Amino acid sequence: MNTIAYYISDYGFGHATRSIAIIRNLFKLYNQPDLKVIICHSFAIDFFKDSLAGLDVEFREVDTDVGYILKPNSMNPDAKRLQDAYLSFVENWSEKLTVEKDFLAGRKIDLVLSDISPLPFIPASTLGIPSVGISNFTWYTAYTGLVDEHYLQTFKESYQHMDYFYSLAASQEPNWGRVNNHAFGFVSREVSNNEVKRILDKVDPYRKNRVIYFGLGMKVDIDLKSLELWNSENCVFLVSNNVQVDHPNVIKIPKGYTESQNYIAAADLVISKAGWGTVSEAILHHKSMMVLNRYVLNEDKNTIDYLTNYHYVTLFDWEDLMKLKLNGTFSHQHRYQSNVTNTIEVKRITEKLIELL
Repeated sequence: MNTIAYYISDYGFGHATRSIAIIRNLFKLYNQPDLKVIICHSFAIDFFKDSLAGLDVEFREVDTDVGYILKPNSMNPDAKRLQDAYLSFVENWSEKLTVEKDFLAGRKIDLVLSDISPLPFIPASTLGIPSVGISNFTWYTAYTGLVDEHYLQTFKESYQHMDYFYSLAASQEPNWGRVNNHAFGFVSREVSNNEVKRILDKVDPYRKNRVIYFGLGMKVDIDLKSLELWNSENCVFLVSNNVQVDHPNVIKIPKGYTESQNYIAAADLVISKAGWGTVSEAILHHKSMMVLNRYVLNEDKNTIDYLTNYHYVTLFDWEDLMKLKLNGTFSHQHRYQSNVTNTIEVKRITEKLIELL
């Protein structure tokens, strides 16, 4: 049996959803009795368990990184608090690496994957276990300009021990991989045609409204009740369960529902921050997009630059969102038609991983 240790970022659900797409495809293309995946993660363990039920996946709860820390009631990062959290995370770095080394050796891991925690790369290198980073960014480049460069050397050194780096769409990363690098496009989980139809039948049974997916992320805590947006005529808004808005036009994705890509596929328009997971699913299902112009984060900047270069997006500032109101007239041309294109890059990635195994 081949055993993969898959380290996944604890920040939000974007890293989780694209990793789920890859894991599902690994079990689809590989001989299942010969494959085991151990997920190293903490934030969304229950989400992973529900999404990967029935597969030979084990869960190991470990804090994998820091993520972003935002200012209160804001979409902008709090650099001071972020640096403090980073320093706390790396304070006992050598002990953390020893724990990971003992885990990898003890479980006889054959391949290490990371999206994109810095934890496993030095231990894997020490043990001679091949490692692959899969991401559109690293936390080293994400924190550049927010955390003092001297402190960031800890993460930089870790990423320099990657054997392979699989860069995803919009990446502006250096050539981290010591052995090789490969470039891929956008990836997402597969969509269910029947589920998309069920959602549309529920939220817009007569197909008279404009269906808008509105998502700022599960770790964003901002009061959105006063947005003029909710009063847009002939519009229905699909929002995550953490959005505290009570309005006739606003429909929350049920708590515990794991396959949010079906809601994006059901929408005509996606309004979002430049979160890679949401952007990916919107692009692969041919959705019109409005994206928050948040250049203060390097990751968002790279994604926004990519989108604007390829004319995929309308940008808006936070002040614009406060007074945004939509015209409900629209064309049905963006309504979901096919889920063929969203499997291509996932298949390419998993085929490369199977070659390594």
